[in-house]
Amino acid sequence: MASPRGKLTWLLIAIVGALTVCPVLMLLLGSFSEGLTAFGQFTTDKYVEAYTDPAFFEVMLNTTVFVLGSSTLSTVLAMFLAYLNTRTDIPFKFLFKIISIIPMMIPHLLFSVSWALLLNPSNGLINTALMQAFSLDNAPFDVYSLWGMILVEGLLDLPIAYLIIAPAMASFDVALEESSRVFGAGSWRTLVRITLPVLRPAILAAFILGVVRSLASFAVPSVLGMPGRVQVLATHLYEMISTGFATDYGKAAAVGMSVLVASVTLIVIYRALTAESERFVTIAGRGFRPTVIELRKARMPLFAVVGVLSFVLIVLPVAVLAYTSLVPYSMVPSARAFSMMSLKHWRDVLGDPISLLALKNSLFLALVGATLGVLLSIFVAYVIVKVKTRAAGVLESLSYLSFSFPGIVIGVGFMWFFVQTPLYATIWALLLGYIATYLPYGIRPMSSAFIQIHSHLEESSLVCGASPMTTMRRIIVPLLIPGIVSGWILMASMFVRELTLSVVLSRPGTEVLAVQILRFSEDGLWGRLSALGIVMIAISTTLVIAATLIGNRFKTVG
Repeated sequence: MASPRGKLTWLLIAIVGALTVCPVLMLLLGSFSEGLTAFGQFTTDKYVEAYTDPAFFEVMLNTTVFVLGSSTLSTVLAMFLAYLNTRTDIPFKFLFKIISIIPMMIPHLLFSVSWALLLNPSNGLINTALMQAFSLDNAPFDVYSLWGMILVEGLLDLPIAYLIIAPAMASFDVALEESSRVFGAGSWRTLVRITLPVLRPAILAAFILGVVRSLASFAVPSVLGMPGRVQVLATHLYEMISTGFATDYGKAAAVGMSVLVASVTLIVIYRALTAESERFVTIAGRGFRPTVIELRKARMPLFAVVGVLSFVLIVLPVAVLAYTSLVPYSMVPSARAFSMMSLKHWRDVLGDPISLLALKNSLFLALVGATLGVLLSIFVAYVIVKVKTRAAGVLESLSYLSFSFPGIVIGVGFMWFFVQTPLYATIWALLLGYIATYLPYGIRPMSSAFIQIHSHLEESSLVCGASPMTTMRRIIVPLLIPGIVSGWILMASMFVRELTLSVVLSRPGTEVLAVQILRFSEDGLWGRLSALGIVMIAISTTLVIAATLIGNRFKTVG
């Protein structure tokens, strides 16, 4: 007879497997099917049609340039910042922590929109200011281009690349660098010949993760690529399922399968590189103090560069949105512009039934979805950490599978899945899709919390006659409060800003904030878009602040 732990493990495997494996299987079956209404009538025509499309070669070329260019930019910038932070005497190093964390609170969609407001060729604020200042006939910059997409995506992926490279750069033995200098090598040669080769696994891991993120990116290609007619795979898929009178989900599934395979392969490579990077950690048990390079005259200029990056990543996007939400149309800041400010766009948004419905739906998905997601994460993390069986290993693999799923691709898989059920075109389809996609964000902090709870506490409760559920409720859960708060707030924030899954699954009546903001962008309603975007940022910021205060309170009580 199976033990309670064994039954729980297999129940969770069934639940998590249904959430993560089913959409992939449905995507595969859908790619061989005639269509949503003819599911099961198998054919290979969709693959032939998708991959012989004359436009597909240009889409693949654009995608390759976009993902490699943005990943290279984010990795190079991350290496530069990580080196300044860990190896030099640059002042105000707290800025590096801000750069690595705060940008994650700004939704990618709004970050992309802010750059469209600054650099679009018709009335972008920077372009307009330069044209007026230098009497130019044409805008000097056009963000609706491949280079614009690479720039914005590279800046978006910079924080993640920094979080991977900076710890690795700080954690190898300085004796290697000291030996190089003893033999006459300067700082630059030591960096190129010693430091960077040791960091190669971490650098490659950051680059590969950047490729995965840009391959799955939809916000930047939709806001900046589609107006400039620069299609990549994400927008190619979106146009297949959202434009025209007869959407072809079979063809979209066929293209999506190649994206999914590429993404899963890259994630496997990333995990291998991450594991390899741990072999290069050369800090020994003895005292460790990294060598600090004196920047001398370059100290303040380099600090100015970091300051500009901080402004571009954090202050500028929010400032541009706030300003645009108050002026009647896109105009360069001036005395006249400030005199014309009003709350008209705010009144329009708050009086728009669809925008209010989108706000209501997003709040429902954030509050209810994050609560259910964290509840599931508690049990999954418990089994992963405390039940060391092969079945627990299977559950761990299933639970982290969605990390490698590009949102719009797995959205197509969910579409095939939900259309066979009564959940199709309901808010519950979005709820399940969100939980399945972002489950790892709940499991990670919960697993860390479980690791810190000694098994003797649980064993003592069981010995005293308490049931496993009572032990979980009375002993384990109270000790997990910090992890629960972290997981809940992370999932809620993700749900508020979610776009890629939503553009596929949302239908009239189930609009969410990100989809409504995208609609405003497509219609050129920048004022309304900015007002609604500030509301989204305010919700995310409130959630983070509330979670921080609650977490600190429990730490104080503890």
